[in-house]
Amino acid sequence: MHLLLRNLAAKRLLVVGDAMLDRYMEGPVGRISPEAPVPIVRVADVFERPGGAANVALNLASLGVPVTFLAYVGVDADAEALATRLAEAGVETRFVPVKGARTIVKLRVLSQRHQLLRLDFEDGFADADHAALLAAFTAALADHDLVVLSDYGKGTLEAVAAMIAAARAASRPVVVDPKGSDFGRYRGATAITPNASEFAVVAGRAVDEADFAARGFALRESLALEYLLVTRGEKGMSLFGRDGFRLDIPTEAREVYDVTGAGDTVIATLSAALAAGANFADATRLANLAAGIVVGRMGTATVTLDELFALAAPRGDVEDPALTLRQIREAKARGERIVMTNGCFDILHAGHVDYLTRAKALGHRLVVALNSDASVRRLKGETRPVNGLADRAAVLAALKAVDWVIPFDGSVDAEGHHTDTPLDVITAVAPDVLVKGGDYTIETIVGAREVLAAGGEVRVLPFVEGRSTSAIIARISERGDA
Repeated sequence: MHLLLRNLAAKRLLVVGDAMLDRYMEGPVGRISPEAPVPIVRVADVFERPGGAANVALNLASLGVPVTFLAYVGVDADAEALATRLAEAGVETRFVPVKGARTIVKLRVLSQRHQLLRLDFEDGFADADHAALLAAFTAALADHDLVVLSDYGKGTLEAVAAMIAAARAASRPVVVDPKGSDFGRYRGATAITPNASEFAVVAGRAVDEADFAARGFALRESLALEYLLVTRGEKGMSLFGRDGFRLDIPTEAREVYDVTGAGDTVIATLSAALAAGANFADATRLANLAAGIVVGRMGTATVTLDELFALAAPRGDVEDPALTLRQIREAKARGERIVMTNGCFDILHAGHVDYLTRAKALGHRLVVALNSDASVRRLKGETRPVNGLADRAAVLAALKAVDWVIPFDGSVDAEGHHTDTPLDVITAVAPDVLVKGGDYTIETIVGAREVLAAGGEVRVLPFVEGRSTSAIIARISERGDA
């Protein structure tokens, strides 16, 4: 999937929907007002973020995707502030100003990361003359590869049916984040992405999973969609396609702090992946990863390409060690404690699993430096390894304890001689903890001196008695002879 991530910036996307400016006032609460039983917030900081459909555009820009945002705004300072924030993020804006209407603003008062109050300033744009917006939309189709329609029910997408028809006539995929109880207006879109509550309003509340699936397939069919993606909170996501295709993906969220804007991140990531050439299943998996990140943050939030790389790239990718090193360094920059060990791990057995589990417990992330096939042959003989490098890496990466596998073919010592040691890769990783198993002393562990000199720690863990690859191979040979 990391190859897909590298292609996200290849296409330009058009986002159309309800623009909002999210304004935050934050500060400590020191006392209760004498005028009324309400807290007094001493405002220490005021900041602004694009919200609503503008947050979808912001999410795309955060992923490095070229994006244009088309929306109604008022003729006011808030529209200028919104345009400035989007331009700073690299979003091209094509606003259609509406006289007599105000730009939608959501003002939130916060203290210690808790929201105390929200004030909405909005008139909506349902009564605007939609001819100008529709003309701008039709003109923009020629230089955009995919259309995202983000409906917050504020009137910008009153002509959504005409937009979908124009986009499909121009052979442009259309992905819609819907609103309200009339999903018929989105008929013919490529896909829509309702949340569970929105789905239940339109399709009816399901009594069990079988009923939910039946309603999902029926809604997709009735709206002539290629796909229907339902985001289901703690239940993850469910994707419905033609011919009975269904994909259920469990949530990736580790800790849910705030679900605000999660739907924006989902549709942005899904659409970027589709435009980059992903199929719907892979695009949904990527969107699910992104959603798992943003729900752990306060307010509307975005995901960066580096964050998705860290989660989506294969942990046992022996073809791209440079990418693995990049992920490790990003984890270190986030303050995560990196543990590292090394070995051949030719035939994985219970002793290996126990050792790696105990090694992982010494920090947040475990890196396994894995001998190349040539290195194993030099160490163990011409009959080894039994399993090739890619297979050994894949099995290790499947273990819960292992975060990354990185191959090595040896190092060059101070005298210029080749040795089958992981010194070069240990130096490149610079782990916080270097671990070796067996009867080593710290003085005899390769890389110990370098790790200790950098302020790290070196540990020796005992192996499980009676467990070894050589013993397993011997037993297999004995039984074969018998």
